[in-house]
Amino acid sequence: MSGFVSFVSAGPGDPELLTLKAAARLRAADVVLYDDLAAGAILDHARKGATLVSVGKRAGRPSAKQQHVSRLLVDYAMTGANVARLKSGDAGIFGRLEEELDALRTAGIRFEIIPGITAASAAAAISGIPLTRRGASRRLQFITGTDVKGELPEDINWAALTEAQVTTAVYMGKRTFPALAARLVAQGLAPDTPALLAESLGHADQQIIRTTIGELAARLAQENAAAAAVILFGPLSGEAS
Repeated sequence: MSGFVSFVSAGPGDPELLTLKAAARLRAADVVLYDDLAAGAILDHARKGATLVSVGKRAGRPSAKQQHVSRLLVDYAMTGANVARLKSGDAGIFGRLEEELDALRTAGIRFEIIPGITAASAAAAISGIPLTRRGASRRLQFITGTDVKGELPEDINWAALTEAQVTTAVYMGKRTFPALAARLVAQGLAPDTPALLAESLGHADQQIIRTTIGELAARLAQENAAAAAVILFGPLSGEAS
């Protein structure tokens, strides 16, 4: 007997940004496997008596191995349980969703994916800016600031990141941003290119910093803050040309 797995996107942290479907799946779940960034008040939507299992992964901290998380999903579902796999942001954006889907497919377990608000969208909305701007920002791209070893990826498309009419969102990139910014400037991007740092979105200690890539790189080089963040840079403000 096998159950069913709902991949529930928690959004950036504010429980009011959950979709109606996401909240309904949490209420119906027998088991909730949740990320660190998808905890807190969002778990209040889980039904009383549900089994809550933390499987969060945070850079530089003891974390559940991905293989173990996938095994838990399969094991709980094989008992016939309705399982909610609660992922921060949107489950399909830098959430290692594919590895968990592969495990379920191999085990013959049915699943669904419920989309949610990704951090870049939330950061722009909270800051009162659009992610695309007619005549100024013609493309939006999401990148990760770390590879599997926690370092700046070597296979970055630098030409794509330095185009003038592109807005870029950097996930998991606070620690590597000084190195990223240095490479961007060396590739021709102006150091006064607008940048935005959004930390702890949807939480009480939320912080939004509007600056430039040069100033942000200098700031982050002096900090060792652990708060989760997304960084935006590109034509974030001003009149479209």
